[in-house]
Amino acid sequence: MLGLAPATSALILLILITPICAWVIWTDLKFMKIRNKAVLALLAVFVLAGPFLLPPDVWAWRLAHVPVVLAVGVFLNMIAHFGMGDAKFAAAAAPFFPLEALSAAFLLLAAFLLGAFAAHRLFRAIPAVRAAAPDWVSWQRADFPLGLALVGTLWTWVALGLQA
Repeated sequence: MLGLAPATSALILLILITPICAWVIWTDLKFMKIRNKAVLALLAVFVLAGPFLLPPDVWAWRLAHVPVVLAVGVFLNMIAHFGMGDAKFAAAAAPFFPLEALSAAFLLLAAFLLGAFAAHRLFRAIPAVRAAAPDWVSWQRADFPLGLALVGTLWTWVALGLQA
């Protein structure tokens, strides 16, 4: 661990995850898919940068979040209409959230789910917006690109410096 201030660690993580988050949003809107490469890139950020930004015991325990969240995601994929890409992305994002803050993270996710769903439905109802991206699969599908809410939650959490 480098012993950086939490705000500095958060800024470093934010710089590292922002391009990945943008990629996930774009592919989820355009194709309704979250690529495995994006999931692996996000996980790699935590695995490679985490030991320098978090205490070793915190970093190691946070890695345990990945298989737990992945198992829950696979279960939701089997019983509900939960995308496997969403499950994998949620698992890769899980180590960024401390277990002690689970309820706060779920509240933030709920807010982003409502906001992202409303914004997506509003924008797809505007002909000029749809014309700007006519080939986006998410405009035609009844289901919702959940990656918008997952990314929003992760990005905001890290931006606020809450991952420490």
